[in-house]
Amino acid sequence: MRIACRLGVSLAAVVAVISCAPIASDAPPRAEDCRQDRLTTLYNGVFTFGTDQPVYPPWYIGDDPTNGEGFESALAYEVAARLGYTGEDVRWVRVPFSEALASGPKSFDANLSQFSITDQRRAVVDFSAPYFDVTQAVVTVKSSPAAQAGSLADLKPLRLGAQVGTTSHTAAMSMGSANSVEVYNTNSDAKLALREGEIDALVADLPTAFAVADEVRDGVMVGQLPATTDETEQFGIVLGKDSPLTRCVSAVVEELRADGTLAELRTTWLTDAGRAPVLT
Repeated sequence: MRIACRLGVSLAAVVAVISCAPIASDAPPRAEDCRQDRLTTLYNGVFTFGTDQPVYPPWYIGDDPTNGEGFESALAYEVAARLGYTGEDVRWVRVPFSEALASGPKSFDANLSQFSITDQRRAVVDFSAPYFDVTQAVVTVKSSPAAQAGSLADLKPLRLGAQVGTTSHTAAMSMGSANSVEVYNTNSDAKLALREGEIDALVADLPTAFAVADEVRDGVMVGQLPATTDETEQFGIVLGKDSPLTRCVSAVVEELRADGTLAELRTTWLTDAGRAPVLT
């Protein structure tokens, strides 16, 4: 199933202002360079997206990135369409989270798996312009002592869990000692550990935390974590280091922000499922 995409705003509109000026290295790409027949992808005429396995709501629905349902699946097809690729031209591959962020050749042209943009990661991969501002949150079950937590101090002595290599893991480490944080290869493993009582609470980005609270029996949203720096954590699409596609993908993301498409996707797929107080 392929979602319908709005093509009313063209890359030409984004880059027209530079048509008569010298092209700087950080300037937006020319519209003609961001067409399917001009792009260098892994397979000619095909755009390959990568994502983790499994993937979860609200980012993907039914662990099926090909159906266009869920925020990141829908975003991928929007990006592809703006570059001239139909749904039939899109291919998906599954890549573990940590492998997607490792240096070296990639099995994808672009990857959407809730990757937070950090300077450390920028050293080995490219990121598109950001498409989502991130808040970390804590989720648990009613039988856990974390269900009664009302502050960060209440969470500090508890056993926390998070997916390895993520900013959720970093956030969990900042709340407790290293010995009290368990790491898991996937959020699915961490969710199982929460359900089985191996951990007291799970740290994840806010939309994922809401999804876990809905999926786990007696799930409880504990609350959001406060920002630890003045800089907003943001998700970006990952590409190989110095990818020839990065500037075009970034231009499309900026276009989707400018014409309101990103806001519409957030409304469709990331509407909060309830209240999440900020923990202090």
